[in-house]
Amino acid sequence: MKHKGAWPPFFKLIAMSTIDVAFSPAIFERYHIDGKIVVVVDILRATSVICTMFQNGVKEIIPVRDIAEAKEYKNKGYLVVAERNGQKLDFADFGNSPFYFTPEVIAGKTVVYSTTNGTNAITIGKSAQEVIIASFLNISAIQSYLQSRANDVLIMCAGWKGKFCLEDALFAGAMSQNLIHSGKFETICDSTNAAIDLWNVARNDLNRYIEKVAQRHRLKKLGLDDVIDYCLTPDLTDVIPVLNNDRLVSLL
Repeated sequence: MKHKGAWPPFFKLIAMSTIDVAFSPAIFERYHIDGKIVVVVDILRATSVICTMFQNGVKEIIPVRDIAEAKEYKNKGYLVVAERNGQKLDFADFGNSPFYFTPEVIAGKTVVYSTTNGTNAITIGKSAQEVIIASFLNISAIQSYLQSRANDVLIMCAGWKGKFCLEDALFAGAMSQNLIHSGKFETICDSTNAAIDLWNVARNDLNRYIEKVAQRHRLKKLGLDDVIDYCLTPDLTDVIPVLNNDRLVSLL
């Protein structure tokens, strides 16, 4: 029998949101970002540090790309976290380890933050409708937040100096797969599917797979690899850091 008039509600197709993955900020401009939520990921270590700081009560974080700008903030009396190539810069108050940022150190404070890769990705992404910060530490909270919205998503991996890195791609695969399994997202993006495939190769023994990661060995050479297990631990916090103008604040 031919149906006349509008389809009843149960015949309507449910529009799903899409997921894209950019493996480096260097290709960010190739993606259309109108109406999208950009999820910035730098597992080792920037976004893991940011999530830790908000979990421990930081008021806000000012991400800056340039060392000169970070120095200007330091001269104005701000607490500054700054590193390049994994190492703390001489004028900075702290390097880039989540273990430095206890509640006693940062609760209620504004922190200026400048890193090799993560803050570059954050500041590049600010032209998007919304930029949020993700890590394994807050993966479930981010996924729930994205599922509650109707926006398409671009996961932007910070990478290493414009190049691909495994740890960010693995996280992108984990998050993408979980969002697709929620039934609210889909993808036709090759990068997303590649990230999902990588995640499924690594997921059953992630710590062993991480031995392949170049950043893991950079940190080991500097004696800073004590953060690896921590940065791979899921769901230590429910914080959702979001970029508000030029500052990161927590939605919670």
